[in-house]
Amino acid sequence: MDKIFEQLDGLLDRYDELQELMSDPEVIQDTKRYMALSKEEGSMREVVAAYRKYKQVKDDIEESKDLLATSKDPELEELAKEDLASLEPEQGQLEDQIKRLMLPKDPNDDKNIIMEIRGAAGGDEASLFAGDLLSMYMKYAEKQGWTTEIIDENPTEVGGYKEVSVLITGESVYSKLKYENGAHRVQRVPVTESAGRVHTSTATVGVMPEYDEVDLDIDPKDIRTDVYRSSGAGGQHINKTSSAVRMTHLPTGIVVTMQDQRSQQQNRAKAMQILRSRVYDFYESQNADEYAAKRKTAIGSGDRSERIRTYNYPQNRVTDHRINLTLNKLDRIMNGELADIIDALIVQDQTNKLESIND
Repeated sequence: MDKIFEQLDGLLDRYDELQELMSDPEVIQDTKRYMALSKEEGSMREVVAAYRKYKQVKDDIEESKDLLATSKDPELEELAKEDLASLEPEQGQLEDQIKRLMLPKDPNDDKNIIMEIRGAAGGDEASLFAGDLLSMYMKYAEKQGWTTEIIDENPTEVGGYKEVSVLITGESVYSKLKYENGAHRVQRVPVTESAGRVHTSTATVGVMPEYDEVDLDIDPKDIRTDVYRSSGAGGQHINKTSSAVRMTHLPTGIVVTMQDQRSQQQNRAKAMQILRSRVYDFYESQNADEYAAKRKTAIGSGDRSERIRTYNYPQNRVTDHRINLTLNKLDRIMNGELADIIDALIVQDQTNKLESIND
């Protein structure tokens, strides 16, 4: 903890400095600077409060110990013992809290995400399950106060999706949904199965932070853009205009097609939005093994081929295989009540990081 305390003392000095700056009339008039300082102050507030509380508790413990060592009054000694009995456990709890608050933050945690869901093994049933997963995440997003927008979709005739992409925006979206990356398995009797046998199908979920031009600078020379006429429903507008867009990132070979928007300009904007996140995700995955080794996490690599969770409909059961968590409330989870699973994954990730610090 000594290194952490050194950092915390510096943090306290910076926090006091920030509060002085934020009360300076010149800074208040500079909206951009004030907002930046306010954001920095907000990110430090919780750990500063915990550390100040810790210092107070530590001082109170020292005072009680001194009283026990020097006092000859039995009543005062008894009071000091009672104080120590409550203060020492509190000190330990505050130390644990401070360690968690001082863990390195994932720089993407505050970002919005683009989530891609694809039907995998299982034909029509896999595409239906992809649709069920989309519904689950959209309901969870609604409960969180986030907004969702389907930005690309390839529906199937049976009502599911071969693939669908949704933009989820709000506060700390990536920090909660980043653990959903991977293969999701469903066990249930398909609607199309007359014999009533349980089938196993899978869908994959990809979670990518949303990046803008500031985060990731893609050289326009590295992008080939083709335009063509959209296909499918849409009437005369689609038939007469070349509004569909296909973007290819030449260094990686990543291709994004977009025809869902009404104008070529809108399709270009949406395609670029997805391309930027896919390219960044590609480059990040190049260092995935090294990154995972550094993190020493048991949560899993998040690779889309890795089976992370099973949804068993006959037994109303959901099992997350990474943390051996089983919940018998599949119906509620599919209705967007994902908090128990996501909170458990976050706690496990924090525990692993704490253990790596203590090693």
